Amino acid sequence: MALLFWKRASAMYSVQSANASVGCQKTGFYSSCSSIMQGQLRLGFKEISIICCCTFKLSCSYPTTRLFSTSPFSLDKSLINSVSAPEKSPPSSTLFSSPPVKTSSEESEEGESDAYESGQSSKWWKPMCLYHTQGLCTYMDNPEHLEKFSHTYPALSVSPRTLKKARQQPFKYFLVLDLEGMVEILEFPIVMLNSETLEVVDRFHRFVKPAKMSEKKLGDYIKGKYGRWGLERVWHDTAIPFTETLKLFEAWLESHNIWDSKGSNKLKDAAFVTCGNWDVKTKIPQQCVTSGIPLPPYFMEWINLKDVYLNFYRRKASGMLAMLKGLDMRMLGTHHVGLDDAHNIARVLQRILSHGATAKITARRPQGNALGVQFLYKNRIR
Repeated sequence: MALLFWKRASAMYSVQSANASVGCQKTGFYSSCSSIMQGQLRLGFKEISIICCCTFKLSCSYPTTRLFSTSPFSLDKSLINSVSAPEKSPPSSTLFSSPPVKTSSEESEEGESDAYESGQSSKWWKPMCLYHTQGLCTYMDNPEHLEKFSHTYPALSVSPRTLKKARQQPFKYFLVLDLEGMVEILEFPIVMLNSETLEVVDRFHRFVKPAKMSEKKLGDYIKGKYGRWGLERVWHDTAIPFTETLKLFEAWLESHNIWDSKGSNKLKDAAFVTCGNWDVKTKIPQQCVTSGIPLPPYFMEWINLKDVYLNFYRRKASGMLAMLKGLDMRMLGTHHVGLDDAHNIARVLQRILSHGATAKITARRPQGNALGVQFLYKNRIR
């Protein structure tokens, strides 16, 4: 984890008080802490470090904004195996960040609600409780926990005037999916949007435990993936096998009446939306093989948002950050935390649809061929 050196940061950071906070003048990202010592930020018993991502000329995200010292949930042994029981006391420390400031174009033209500011009455933005996002938080009656962690999802609200150019879509619901994990899937987040109102209907979120990985390799893998954001503990506490994740996901789909296990097994009036083809085309089939299960029939077609973006705006965007930049939108949350990325991709989808784009299926598997793919857009990202 990078350290904050004052010499390097002299032109980039400003100290707001002697021992209270540091912030980036360019992006407006500020972080409170208990003390600043020896060129590092220290928070309670945890030593953390912050470096502004604009140093690397990236869109501004919010690294190290989630720190969990204890686990706010009780284990369900029927779902989670081989995990040590959480501590009984609530989390005692966390890092707060002020919400990003909207640009004038976002406020006046788009009327978009700030995803992490919306619904928050506090002056400070609070990190989302990632036990709560998985339905596992048992500290909902603990004032200290509620003060430190948010249990209100980003609203991603849109104003009525943004719907004036929106067209009727081929599906009523879009399921924005952004997997995390290169070797095996580690996180499975979904943000469900209503295509008529462009409002978020619901979310599904689970951390996923790899099927074929030694404990040592798994520990190193998770430390490298989530350790830099302080999410190791919540991942180890809550991760379940991919097979169990799919069972919960299918129950969630049925609860919204967009999939019927006894019917055609295809999604009903809904489609997956991804940032690229990798999630559904490549990773899910690979994970199914690794987990020893057949590919579920609802993963047979999807919408690659990058292709929709390319064909509507007539300009190329290589990924989520490029689409955000092209639409004059800032990154919210932490890049490569799946749920945060799914929210940002959903924001891009909202913006594109509000401008008048139509999100049609961009790729599908031929009937009877789980590995083959037909790309339906001639002009597409390759």
